[in-house]
Amino acid sequence: MLIRTLGRTPYFVVAGGLAVIFLFPLLWNAWASVSGQPGTAQETGYGFGNYRTLLDYDAGLWRYLLNSTVVSALTVVLTLGVSLLGGYAFARFDFPGKNLLFLLTLAILMVPYATLLIPLYVLLGRLHLQNSLIGLSLVLAMFQLPFATFMMRISFEAVPRELEESALVDGCGTAGALRRVLLPAVRPGLITVGLFAFLAAWNDFIAPLILISDSEKAPLPLAVANLRQQSMGAVDYGATEAGVVVLAAPCLLLFLLLQRHYIRGFMSGALKG
Repeated sequence: MLIRTLGRTPYFVVAGGLAVIFLFPLLWNAWASVSGQPGTAQETGYGFGNYRTLLDYDAGLWRYLLNSTVVSALTVVLTLGVSLLGGYAFARFDFPGKNLLFLLTLAILMVPYATLLIPLYVLLGRLHLQNSLIGLSLVLAMFQLPFATFMMRISFEAVPRELEESALVDGCGTAGALRRVLLPAVRPGLITVGLFAFLAAWNDFIAPLILISDSEKAPLPLAVANLRQQSMGAVDYGATEAGVVVLAAPCLLLFLLLQRHYIRGFMSGALKG
């Protein structure tokens, strides 16, 4: 037992070192958000002055949190709905041009993200969805669909066909087999896709910057970027640090809660490959 533990010591050291490297910026940011800094609402001592500045900024923190929550929720729902059906179709059905269509779907990943925003801005204007949370959610979901469809396809392919065939023999239709048999089997993949979609929508800055012009409809990342500018071009580092803490908290919480399913979602694809 001792020899085995000593043999794994290098792995523990490396893992501990990586944990420190990744956690240090987060811990430093949390400490800086409550510590005193000249030119901020919390100039001396420790307290929540920077958070009060964030809370009362422009339309209010709760408004920006609501905007981010709405955009993230719509993005997750759209991404899960479309990628679930698309991944199921690519994994279980044979039709002419299937592989070519799948490659074209993945090819969207090779297009630079920022180059599509201006054409999409014009398109949303024609659809009367400019400067709207729904339009922003559609754009964010579109950029998540290639990866999400890929993940759902390999998740469905990792499920033995015999399970689906047994459900069909027992009287389930295609929709019934998908709902009762396949959905529980691909739950880790769904959670992985949903988590990625949430993180992308919650933290995205470029798309809201281009597509949202009304400050009251801005999501939290855009509001934090606007908040950091004080008079005479000075930067309010304290309020910015507080905004980063508020932005990071839901992401960390969700990842910790869903970590087991997230890893299983990736492992199912790895085992299939």
